[in-house]
Amino acid sequence: MKIKLWGLMAVSALALSACDVVRVPGATPEPGPDIPEGAPGPPPPTVPVSDPWGEGEEPTDNNDDPIVVDPVDPDPDPVDPTDATDPTDPEDPSSPEDPIDPEDPGSDPAQPDPENPQPDPTDNVDVVDPVDPDPEPEVPVSPPPPPMPVAFEYYAPGDLIPGTGTGQGDNTVYAPNMLFPIKTAATWPQSMVYRWGGAIGGDQCDAANYDIPWRDNFCEKRSSTRNTPMCPTNKVHQGQDIRVGSAADCNALRAQPKRDRGLHEVIAVENGIIQHIGTYSVQLKGTETGNIYSYLHLNMRRLRVSALDTVDAGDTLGFVSNDFGTTPTTFHLHFEIKAPIEGEGIVNVPPYMSLVTAYERREGGRGELVEDDTVAVASFPAFPDDIDIVE
Repeated sequence: MKIKLWGLMAVSALALSACDVVRVPGATPEPGPDIPEGAPGPPPPTVPVSDPWGEGEEPTDNNDDPIVVDPVDPDPDPVDPTDATDPTDPEDPSSPEDPIDPEDPGSDPAQPDPENPQPDPTDNVDVVDPVDPDPEPEVPVSPPPPPMPVAFEYYAPGDLIPGTGTGQGDNTVYAPNMLFPIKTAATWPQSMVYRWGGAIGGDQCDAANYDIPWRDNFCEKRSSTRNTPMCPTNKVHQGQDIRVGSAADCNALRAQPKRDRGLHEVIAVENGIIQHIGTYSVQLKGTETGNIYSYLHLNMRRLRVSALDTVDAGDTLGFVSNDFGTTPTTFHLHFEIKAPIEGEGIVNVPPYMSLVTAYERREGGRGELVEDDTVAVASFPAFPDDIDIVE
C-alpha cells in the first residue's frame, strides 16, 4: 500500500515539474520562460468567466463600470432555416399572441375575407403584348388612284339612230389590246349616211357633226347584200364609221387636191402583215390575234405600205380621205374587225367597244355612257325601204 502511494506521489511530482508556472489562487504568478515566437498559445475558454483567477474582482470597462456578460444557453434550440417567422414577434399572425380564429374568416391570412376583400395584384396592370423579335416590315398602302377624267361621251353599243336599223347590243371587246386606228386627232364615230352630208343632205363639214357623243352604226341598214351572223337582220353595215378632226379640218381637206389629201394619220392597230390592198381598202392581219382589220376610204395615192409588208402596231398606213371608187362619200375612216367566232368561223364582229377601250387608253381618260334623252339629236326624215344606200 505504501509502495502505491509513493508511486502516485512520484508521478505527480513529475507532472508539476513539467509546468512553467503553478498558479496559486490569490498569489501573483511568477513569470515563466519566454514562449518562442510562433509557438501556439493556450486555447481560448469556451465559456466566458468573470473572475478567471479567483481574485474576487469584477471586470470593468474604461469608465470603471462592471462589464455585464449575457449568459450563454448551453443547449439552444435548433433553428429551422426555412422558417421565416419570429415566434416572439407580436405582429406575426402565426405567433401565440395572435392565433387563428376558426370562427373569424378574416383572421386567416391564407383565406380571403368576404367583408374586406384584398385587391387583385393583377388589377390595373397593363398587359403588354410580346414583342416580335423580327417584325414584318409595314408595307405602305397606296391610296387608290383618282378616277380618270371624262374624255368623251358615247351611246350604248347597238343604240343606233332611230329608224336606221336594228343594232346589236354587244359589249364584248373583241380586240382588247389594239391601238386606236387614228394616231392623234379627235374622233367622232357616227353614221355617215344618216348624218349631215349623207343621204339626208346637208354639208358634211357642218359643225353639228362634231362634238357630239359617239354612236354605234354596226348593223345599220344597207341596200347591198352585206351580211354578218352578228347582226339580227341582213343587208347591214359591217363596220364602224369614224369622223375625224373638226369642221375646220373637214373644210381644209376639201380645199386640197384629191391626190394630196392627208391631215390625219391612220395607223396599224396591231403587229401584223398587210394581207391585201384593194381599190379603196387596206387589210391588216394581226400576228398576235389572227384578227383581220379592214381600213376603207384612205387616200390611196398616199399609202405608206404595200401588200405583204410587215408592220408594227403604231406604224402609219396612210391618211384619212374619201376614196370610194366612183361612189361619193364623206371624209371618214370605215373600220372593220373580223375575228374567229365559235361555230361561225372568222366573221365581222362589232368593233364599237374595242374602239371605246382603245380611245380611253390613247386619251388617258374614260368614256361616259349617256342616254338618248340626255343629249339633243337632230331629227331625221323617214327613209323609204327602196332607197339605195351603198356605203
